[in-house]
Amino acid sequence: MDWIALPPLSALRAFAALAESRSVTKAGEQLNVSHAAVSQQIRTLETHLGLSLVDRSGRQLELTPEGCQLAEALTEGFGTIFRTIQMLTGADAARPLQISTTQLFASTWLMPRLLDFQTKHPGIDLMVNPTAKISDPAPGGVDLCLRFGDGNWPGLEAEMLVPADIVITAAPSLVGECGEIEPADLLQFPWLQELGTNESMDWLRSHGVTEGCVKSLTHVPGNLMLEGARAGQGVISTAMSSVEADVKAGRLRVLFRDAGETGYHIVTRPGILRPPAKAFLQWLRRQGKEAAALAEA
Repeated sequence: MDWIALPPLSALRAFAALAESRSVTKAGEQLNVSHAAVSQQIRTLETHLGLSLVDRSGRQLELTPEGCQLAEALTEGFGTIFRTIQMLTGADAARPLQISTTQLFASTWLMPRLLDFQTKHPGIDLMVNPTAKISDPAPGGVDLCLRFGDGNWPGLEAEMLVPADIVITAAPSLVGECGEIEPADLLQFPWLQELGTNESMDWLRSHGVTEGCVKSLTHVPGNLMLEGARAGQGVISTAMSSVEADVKAGRLRVLFRDAGETGYHIVTRPGILRPPAKAFLQWLRRQGKEAAALAEA
């Protein structure tokens, strides 16, 4: 590496802080320097690179396309350095392991199994954040995410945990024992949708239902969405793994099933995981294999 060609580290730090906070004043507070010092470092960096990194034409600070590229690289680079130092010094040993996932997956798959992890790893504290908002693993923040999708999240590493088809399902008390139906026929029913998502309406549009409205649409947290579906309050779109037990017990009927390469994935940032995250990752893999074996039995 040509170390002489690299810009001053202080200038790179200042720009990374600015990109993260989108404020010269906040960046200065984070670095314990004045906002004027931050501005000077940014100008030094721009002069060194011969590029404009910050768009100063508007009232709000924005990064140029080149600035966005550099900010992404610095976030990843400084993040890796930070995680490695924290791991080597043991500075993050007492920090709880933070897991982000959806409310529905947390309540139907993760929580029923967590006692096993707690029993095997009593020294690891956990923080489970059940939210529909997509969170990225980040240094000092979320260690690991459990996301539903096809595993394609640029810049992140994804490993399939639970393969699952997308299903449209409802209680027999709502839809009865009707035979073959078309997606458009579902407009006559009320729908329930997980708060913060648009999965149900996206499914209808992807299946050619672009005109008309459903009878009603109620947005609720994921765990309440499943409860409502069982009670016959609406049709839902979800992963098959979340409703498998209800379908087997006859509490829900599968109306449509989209088979594919989708499922819940373990999502992490590239690089070294701290020991609690490694332990949780290994435990998740075992749980995923056990769940797959039970599904095949």
